[in-house]
Amino acid sequence: IREDSAIGIIWSVGMAVGALFMSLRPGYTSGDLAAYLFGSIVTVTRGDVLALAWLTLLILLGALLWLRPVMYVAFDREFARSRGIPTRTISYLMAALAAATIVLSIRIMGIVLLISLLTIPVAIVNAFSRSYRTIALAAPAVAVTGNVAGLVVSYNFEVPPGAAIIFTLTLTLIMAKLLTLRRKKPRPAA
Repeated sequence: IREDSAIGIIWSVGMAVGALFMSLRPGYTSGDLAAYLFGSIVTVTRGDVLALAWLTLLILLGALLWLRPVMYVAFDREFARSRGIPTRTISYLMAALAAATIVLSIRIMGIVLLISLLTIPVAIVNAFSRSYRTIALAAPAVAVTGNVAGLVVSYNFEVPPGAAIIFTLTLTLIMAKLLTLRRKKPRPAA
């Protein structure tokens, strides 16, 4: 795992542990801090969901139409510029889309869960594939699956959903890493 991904994962797991232990204290009621860090599904309005749906549609359409130029700009700006790709425009557009996604998602997911969903699913897929296309297509599927599984755990065990989702994704990452280590294990010489 790359260092920047590891920092995000460890930070989010640490915050999830804190939220979990706070929720288990007698008489604890989640306040604004917990809602800000881990989101609150009860504060989400129909307008929030609609705005996220439109943004998701816009991003998916953009990814289908301009994935290659965006990848060129993301990984080798000089090469992209030499190919006539408008690197500055793409950079500003990507920054604006990232900002809009974060602003629209904080109320639903909270900061901790948002960081986890940006790092852990990519690390899980990266354990099995080095293809950027595979990572770009599979990481959102892993994130959605981890969210649903975490929400089920949260509902069944009455723990905060953000913490449950992070633990679910982290356990999946550990299993993925163990599977790849087992697969790479050298065989003894005969």
